[in-house]
Amino acid sequence: MPLHVLEHPLAQHVLTHLRDKKTKPVLFRTLSYQISLLLALEATRDLATMEKAIETPLEPMKGRVLAKPLVVVPILRAGLGMLQPFHDVFPDVSVGYVGLERDHKTAIARSYYCKLPPLASARVLVVDPMLATGGSAAQALALVKEQGAIDVGFVCIVAAPEGVATVQKDHPEVPIYVGALDRELNARKYILPGLGDFGDRLYGT
Repeated sequence: MPLHVLEHPLAQHVLTHLRDKKTKPVLFRTLSYQISLLLALEATRDLATMEKAIETPLEPMKGRVLAKPLVVVPILRAGLGMLQPFHDVFPDVSVGYVGLERDHKTAIARSYYCKLPPLASARVLVVDPMLATGGSAAQALALVKEQGAIDVGFVCIVAAPEGVATVQKDHPEVPIYVGALDRELNARKYILPGLGDFGDRLYGT
């Protein structure tokens, strides 16, 4: 499936300030909300709709409403920073959680928590701000598929080519929506130019 890179002037503006090391946590959270909202709209552009008969104040008409529920699955903990826009915009959204912790020496993710609603009939979006090696994303996508998810996408704010390649290799049918595709990973498996540790900057830790 294709890689979707967000093309919007506001996205470029927000990403620049997210990357700036001088940006404080309170502003960082606001900017995270803004870019996540843009990504939420981009990742749901093709949601199925169905016809619904209503009456306006003037006459009956046939409109369209969303045809299936949306499930958002943030990868803990940083993925929580992308969750609120989905709650605010979509009328029928459920939330699942996948806990994956990266070992900073090996860069391999360890699963410590998984709680998911019914997935089979929903559009499922796994969200995590940083797609670095792709190990956590691939693991989380495998977990939701094991629980019955069929219509799945992955949404992140910043991605490295290495992470995109891993997800496309392990889950070739899953579309990836990114705010920015960066240059590469460094020796410590951090994205360059990137924006540092998203969770630490989000929560001021």
